[in-house]
Amino acid sequence: METTFDFEKPIADLQTQIEKVLQVQEKTKVDMSATVNELKGKLEQTKTDIYGNLTGWQKVQMSRHAERPQTFDYIDLICDEFIELHGDRTVADDKAIIGGIASIGGQSVMVIGHQKGKNTKERQYRNFGMANPEGYRKALRLMKMAEKFGKPVVTLIDTMGAYPGLEAEERGQAEAIARNLLEMSVLKVPVICIVIGEGASGGAIGIGVGDRVYMLQNTWYSVISPESCSSILYRSWDHKEKAADALKLTAEDMLGNKLIDGIIQEPIGGAHQDPQATAENLKARIIADIIELSLKDEETLVNERIEKFSNMGVVIE
Repeated sequence: METTFDFEKPIADLQTQIEKVLQVQEKTKVDMSATVNELKGKLEQTKTDIYGNLTGWQKVQMSRHAERPQTFDYIDLICDEFIELHGDRTVADDKAIIGGIASIGGQSVMVIGHQKGKNTKERQYRNFGMANPEGYRKALRLMKMAEKFGKPVVTLIDTMGAYPGLEAEERGQAEAIARNLLEMSVLKVPVICIVIGEGASGGAIGIGVGDRVYMLQNTWYSVISPESCSSILYRSWDHKEKAADALKLTAEDMLGNKLIDGIIQEPIGGAHQDPQATAENLKARIIADIIELSLKDEETLVNERIEKFSNMGVVIE
């Protein structure tokens, strides 16, 4: 494993030691399996200790890992079929939000999600997963199509936020997101939302109102990023670690505050270590929820969804 972050250095050091011992064993033909097994045991324990006790900022870093699976990756892994649909029928086809009809475990669904891109060229093409208003309007068009044909909606959230450019504001960025919040609240089909990476501000909530809202283990969900929070409060990004802890943005924090319905587990070391295993956990959760939610009539579904979000942030002393 390539070490990407400072907190992973002890893991990389142990892996290097194991490789050196194996090289010596190969060269000298001396059995060093006992040493190798001891080091492997230490490696597994170190992984458990480090990844089991990540700070808020470390989880933010994990959510941004360059090899972390994105929406298209999960579509490939969990969908039997997928037909992408394009355009908002008004302005353009936003590339930061993708969507289309898919089949998951034999169930037809509408899948919608942010796509950041894997390399520099693709990230520029996808605008780093930051959607313009037409992206949210495309998402809404697909949701209404799903409602028309009685298909559940699955959204995969992974964005640094809605695009803050002048043109986006001129075309009604805030209105587009607000419209999605309103319309998603009253969709007459099951809606399942999952944060698969970063969940920042209105850019995330614009496709994040659902009957069930989940977060993958090493993701974050907040009204603002730690860097932006630090720059506002301290006029510098130097306090981003402190801001991350204060924002309570991890999956555990969000579940504790009853803002999400559950946490979907990732393999030790993050989703990028075993995308297939992560996708299987994701798929199992989606299928189970679709079966459960499909048993409810339209009125119950909508009323429970509205009540669920209306109760958030209510404090009784």
